[in-house]
Amino acid sequence: MKNTPPPPSDTDTLATIWEVPDALWHKIIVPVLNELDPAAKTGRPRANQRTCLNGVLYRARTGCQWNQLPEKFGDDATVHRTLQRWEDRGVLDAVWALLIYHCEELHGVHWQWQAADGCLHKARFIGKRGTSKPAKAPARSAVSVPIPPTGASWASRPACWSRQKAVRLLSV
Repeated sequence: MKNTPPPPSDTDTLATIWEVPDALWHKIIVPVLNELDPAAKTGRPRANQRTCLNGVLYRARTGCQWNQLPEKFGDDATVHRTLQRWEDRGVLDAVWALLIYHCEELHGVHWQWQAADGCLHKARFIGKRGTSKPAKAPARSAVSVPIPPTGASWASRPACWSRQKAVRLLSV
């Protein structure tokens, strides 16, 4: 019989993540970056990847515009380009898959309560005299996930990460 920790109660809460913790950075993110986004051998030195990720997290948490990113995260255009490069190379999908892999083993995710909701739209232009045309109501999408993802559901994703590949990345 396996010794598994009990699932957290409804009153257990985790602290909000504003910056990437050391353990997460070294155990999950660095191996993924080494695999999918290695630094070029020539050319200009790359911006600090951890600082860029912290900038992305800050922007995601606050919803600020890129040009309002605090200076401690570096140039806003550099952070934005880094995010775009990671999206193109599947870095964020890989990190997400590895996090799910670990959370599932720790029973850290209550799948019956998970939901995603998003709505992003441009700010409307206000014309003369402070009036604007009435806009259509923004389309909202909500997804409820009643059961944990299985190997088959992950295999159907374009950025599929197998358990063997996840284990290989973690052992690096």
